Amino acid sequence: MKKHIILWGLLWSFVSAIHAAEPAPAEDAAAAEGNSAEFDAFMAQFSWTEGPALGALGDKAEIQLPEGFKLANANDTRKIMEAFGNIVSDKELGLVAPKSFDWFIVFEFDDIGYVKDDEKNDLDAGKMLESLKQGTEYANQERAKMGIPPLNIVGWQLKPRYNDKSKLLEWSIKAESEGSEVLNHNTRILGRHGVMEVALVVGPEEIDATLPTFYSLLEGFSYKEGNKYAEYREGDKIAKYGLAALVVGGTAAAAAKLGLFAWIAVMFKKLWKLIVIAFVAVGSWLKKLAGGGPAVREDPH
Repeated sequence: MKKHIILWGLLWSFVSAIHAAEPAPAEDAAAAEGNSAEFDAFMAQFSWTEGPALGALGDKAEIQLPEGFKLANANDTRKIMEAFGNIVSDKELGLVAPKSFDWFIVFEFDDIGYVKDDEKNDLDAGKMLESLKQGTEYANQERAKMGIPPLNIVGWQLKPRYNDKSKLLEWSIKAESEGSEVLNHNTRILGRHGVMEVALVVGPEEIDATLPTFYSLLEGFSYKEGNKYAEYREGDKIAKYGLAALVVGGTAAAAAKLGLFAWIAVMFKKLWKLIVIAFVAVGSWLKKLAGGGPAVREDPH
């Protein structure tokens, strides 16, 4: 799945241990069915808006949900993310997923102000990638002090591009950690008072098949009246940085916002019961670690 990963090596060691303890092949089907039922029961405790319907993303925006998709409100989104071991804030506005929950989207709003898009024709992907790599080198020094495996940027999966009509900025970064692929797909939608940060949580091997549906969902997104980019008025708060900084800084924030285990429920849905029990302690430890200083919160991945 999409891996906003700080501690991939730790996770992989744990996952390996889980697989080593998996039931024999003859028991796999029954175990998978039981764990899937546990997962479904957990998700059933939340209040979902099911499509077709117009779902609210706080008081900032809304999204048209097609048949087969559902939306959790801001409070339930935080509860779900915390259950997956993530660090949450007060910026989460909603979580959209297909009923299968094979992948999902998290919406967060950052009220940084009106971002001027005067860099839209001058996005230097080379310079931005170099900045990200330099930030990685520093972050890896901090990881080493904590015994955390390094994370290395490979390059762009999708170079930063800006849609002037929809005011949408997107990019994807390929990275690797201990031989495992990391894919970070980012989307930012500019508004009058800030930026909607849209995180697609999906596996690298599934992203090409998922992106058409993802884009189709975003066509149903819109800011509510008074929050649209075109409704800017003189005197509104202006963001202190532009599009290029959204790419570099947005990548930095992704790990802290979605955390290490955002994709757990999808990738290991069949092992839900085992993972929830075992990750409670790990998730708590990560929150303490991330709260201990800026090195983790400002991780450039």
